[in-house]
Amino acid sequence: MTATTPSIPPNVRVDVERLWTYHDMHHDRRPTDVGIGLGSHDLGVAMVATNLFHLGMYPLLVFTGANAPTTIERFPRGEAVHYREYAIEHGIPPTAIVIETQARNTGQNVELTRALLAERRIEVRSVTLMSRPYQQRRAYATCKKLWPEVDVICASHPLPLDDYVTSIGDVDKVINMLVGDTQRITKYAELGFAIPQDVPTEVELAYARLVNAGYDSRLV
Repeated sequence: MTATTPSIPPNVRVDVERLWTYHDMHHDRRPTDVGIGLGSHDLGVAMVATNLFHLGMYPLLVFTGANAPTTIERFPRGEAVHYREYAIEHGIPPTAIVIETQARNTGQNVELTRALLAERRIEVRSVTLMSRPYQQRRAYATCKKLWPEVDVICASHPLPLDDYVTSIGDVDKVINMLVGDTQRITKYAELGFAIPQDVPTEVELAYARLVNAGYDSRLV
């Protein structure tokens, strides 16, 4: 029996697509001093980090992340450890990878990675910050708050929305995460965790409709 491919409900598709587009920073790829892969449940972070290393986008790659409730089953040895294993299996020399294994949120990803590189006396003026597609904007805003002098280029594994949903295998999880990250753009700026980001009215309305439709499990 063939498993049914998860799909976005037609009644919320337009709003989901709007949030998906909003969180993509649409940065042009260019070489940076360091690549930083933010740990999550999404192996696509390790994939894009590996691909960009092979394209010569950075000479050093840091994977950062311990575990969270959403990742412990998939990556029992820790997010950064599993990402490193994937990268080595796909041709990156172990000497070109550094791992940070304590971070449990995006702020800690940035702070602990910055401290680790400073401890190794690695000068960093620019970074390629790699995350889940819908985490790009929040990751950027967090990094610029905590590491304001560094130039930040965001990147994610380049999958269209429907292909991404299929890769995760849980459409409700993806929509809830999109909604949660949208709330955090404003909430975390108010709390001082991130720099403010413009939120267009159409994004605010799409977010509100999705919350009203019941996609609220990742709200803070």
